[in-house]
Amino acid sequence: MQPLKLTPAFKDYLWGGTRLRTDFRFETELSPVAEAWVLSCHRDGHSVIAEGTDAGMTLADWIVREGRGVLGKNAAALPDFPILIKLIDAEKPLSLQVHPDDAYARANGEGYGKTELWYVLDAAPGATLYYGLTRDVSREELAARITDNSLLSVVNAVPVKAGDCFYVKAGTIHGIGAGILIAEIQQSSNATYRVYDYGRLGADGKPRPLHLQQALDVLTTTAVDPAGMARPVFTEREGYATARLARNDYFTIDALRIAVSATLTAGEESFHALLCTAGAGTLRWGEQSLTYKKGDALFLPAGLGKYTLFGECEMLLTHV
Repeated sequence: MQPLKLTPAFKDYLWGGTRLRTDFRFETELSPVAEAWVLSCHRDGHSVIAEGTDAGMTLADWIVREGRGVLGKNAAALPDFPILIKLIDAEKPLSLQVHPDDAYARANGEGYGKTELWYVLDAAPGATLYYGLTRDVSREELAARITDNSLLSVVNAVPVKAGDCFYVKAGTIHGIGAGILIAEIQQSSNATYRVYDYGRLGADGKPRPLHLQQALDVLTTTAVDPAGMARPVFTEREGYATARLARNDYFTIDALRIAVSATLTAGEESFHALLCTAGAGTLRWGEQSLTYKKGDALFLPAGLGKYTLFGECEMLLTHV
């Protein structure tokens, strides 16, 4: 068993830009390029093995062939592959939206709800995202504000810069503003309920649909203090620094800043998912190695054991 380098699935949502092509050198004919699903087993966009004898096979099919043991003991009871990792280029603002929790999602045909984490890779001067309500708001008031397009007045507008991190729990109203490049780690779900979309028209020339009842069913109506979303604190280790971004029932995420090297272990408990967000390097395990660069996602099966990342780079490490 060995690590897999993956090729993304791409999405051309109307708010996307060009940076996934220009900054990350992804090859796609889509325009704009809004999202790269760099590590995904979701039916709406599969990532594909990039190299080796299994090149061209989807990660999902590879896991079926090899057996669920490659996911690790912590994922043994889960119904599906648990995470989805994206790069998001918001040239224009995304809609204000909300995601369901597991129970609501399963009752409505999705395997998982959608709790996610945003790690801001870059942001234009003055860039803002929307995160949670400014105060407690009743569902009746929310419904009225959605109808009269005044919802933004009760949603936190948060200025952001590179390195900021936001934990977006299912039920939290949110939206990425224009000029922001984000790495998103989430539950493997595409359940999104849109509540405000700036009056935009879709490719068919009609307003994009809103999902008002579903949103009101799942939206958290209590206030969120965005000041609680602190910038990650890095701890120096030999050859690298690390910061814990999230640890919850769905995923554990660490940011790594590698100056020389970092030796880690993919034990029997969980697979490791790596995303290179800056720089380049080499992954070595045993007597074998592979190279990676900015934008590459790597899947390391559970039980791989010790491995070392060499080279000046930044990585996001996710496991369950």
